[in-house]
Amino acid sequence: MEQNKSVLIVFGGLPGSGKTTLAKALANHLSVVYLRIDTIEQLLPKTGSGLGPEGYLIANAIARENLKPGNIVIVDSVNPIPVTREMWEKTASETNSKLIGIEVKCSDPEIHRQRVENRIADIPGHQLPTWDQVINREYDAWESKDFSIETAHETVESSFKELLLSLSNINRTGQA
Repeated sequence: MEQNKSVLIVFGGLPGSGKTTLAKALANHLSVVYLRIDTIEQLLPKTGSGLGPEGYLIANAIARENLKPGNIVIVDSVNPIPVTREMWEKTASETNSKLIGIEVKCSDPEIHRQRVENRIADIPGHQLPTWDQVINREYDAWESKDFSIETAHETVESSFKELLLSLSNINRTGQA
C-alpha cells in the first residue's frame, strides 16, 4: 500500500498580517481544502466567557477527515499558543501527513494598524478585532514553524511569490 501523501499547511499570525489573503490564494492556486477558524467560530454559539477551543477542535476533526485519503489541507488561523500548534502536530501525526507551519507577519506597526482598522468583515456577522485587541492578544513565539512571510512592505503578489518559493524549497530539500 502506498504511503499517505497528505499535507497539512497551517497558517498562523496576528489578525491583519495577511494570513487569510495568502492562505486563500494558496488554496485557490492548488485547488485544495481550505479551513478558516474564523468561519467555524462565527457559527458557534457565543458564550459569556468568549470563544474557547471549540473552533480549533472542529477544524482539526475536519482536517483529519480530509487528510486521511491523502488530500492537502490549508488551515487559516491565528494559531497563537503552543496548545493550538500541538493540536495541528497531533493531527498531522495521526494521519501520517506532512505538516508545514507558516507564520505571516506584518512587522511595521503603522502598516499593521492601518490594515486592521480598514478591514471589512467577509464573514456575515463577524466582529473584527480592534487594533487594541490585536496588539494585546496573547501570541507566543512560534519556534516550530517552517518559515515566515513578512508582508509589511510587500505587495500581495510578491508575498505570494515568496510563499510559493518557500514551499518549493521545502519540497526540494525537506526544510525551508
